[in-house]
Amino acid sequence: MPAVSGPPPSGTWTAADTRAVTRLMLAVVAIRVATAFVAFHANVTFPLARPEQFTLLADTNHFWDTFARNDSGWYYGIASRGYRFVDGGRSNLAFFPAYPWLMGVVGRLLGGGQADFYYAGIVVSWLGSVLGIGAVYALARTWLDGDRAWHAALLTYVFPFAFFFGVVYSEALFALALALALVGLERRHWWLAVAAGAVMTATRVNGVMAVPALVLVGWHAAGRDGASRVRGALAGAAATAGIAAYSLFNWRVAGHPFEWYDAITRWGYHPGATMAGNPLVIFVSNLLTRPYGYLVDEQAAPYDVLNGLFPVLMVVALPWIWRRLGAGYAVLIAANLALPLSSGQFEGLGRYCAVLFPFQIWLAMVTPSAYLPLVYTAYGVLYGLALTMFTTLHAIF
Repeated sequence: MPAVSGPPPSGTWTAADTRAVTRLMLAVVAIRVATAFVAFHANVTFPLARPEQFTLLADTNHFWDTFARNDSGWYYGIASRGYRFVDGGRSNLAFFPAYPWLMGVVGRLLGGGQADFYYAGIVVSWLGSVLGIGAVYALARTWLDGDRAWHAALLTYVFPFAFFFGVVYSEALFALALALALVGLERRHWWLAVAAGAVMTATRVNGVMAVPALVLVGWHAAGRDGASRVRGALAGAAATAGIAAYSLFNWRVAGHPFEWYDAITRWGYHPGATMAGNPLVIFVSNLLTRPYGYLVDEQAAPYDVLNGLFPVLMVVALPWIWRRLGAGYAVLIAANLALPLSSGQFEGLGRYCAVLFPFQIWLAMVTPSAYLPLVYTAYGVLYGLALTMFTTLHAIF
């Protein structure tokens, strides 16, 4: 790994940092390629848990189909045909526009066929990964020397659910936009923060849950000057422009600015509906008191264990993240976990955790160098398991 010594003076960027980011970008391309071949091997080795809903090409292809599972079909539909409002039914308005819009632009440049739009989604995700790992490194340099920042960025992209950054899903774009918004705030590049934040809230619904954190980060990064603090807070709050624009679009096509929320609930997902029973407490209790019976007798348990492991670790780590990185970063993680947990479901939690890279920055900060190989090994084992389950159409969404 590159040697970049010492914590950075505020706002500086050195040639050593550039070399570090170049190596990280090459590493993430290698990860994406290796992931593609592991997924291909899993797809030809293990039976599918359920029939394929769609294929990337006209017919089944065991290599290319691993890039397009579950929600990928909805993104393809939006990219190729646009949004369609279904009154009272499941509508693609549940999927926010930034990623499928880019997918549509690139897909038409590639030729406009079915495969072209899926290839475009892969291009956008891979490019988002390449740029995103650099942005996470730049953010981590706010607190860490180059060596530790390098690990923080790499841990983000080998996280057990980071394979979503390479398939036709919006996570890579979301992580890139969030990281750039935070870099903009920390370095007082307010317009970068505004633009990236707006893209973030136009990419995924949970982006709006990051806005209070952006406001806190902007306020704190601005220093002691009152006017600067107001500018920083406003730059964070301006991230709502993305979701506001999409809500206006919903109003135009459906007559209701929050049709996107109603569309989400028609999948049986009701964010904010309940926190009754404290889902994480029940999950931990089941693992501690009856681990064998829980995993064997409850159909969803193997998936809930994978999805629930890192939310538990992140919640436990929140006080130390607050202390080391600041209140804004703890709020970012807490709010983005509270939204899915408030639905009472664990589905998708692992994927949501993949974009909460402040946890990886904190982990790189506090883990002794001698133990980092153990972290990478654990991540690698869980990455392979989760990737195989996703590829073979188990309930990893």
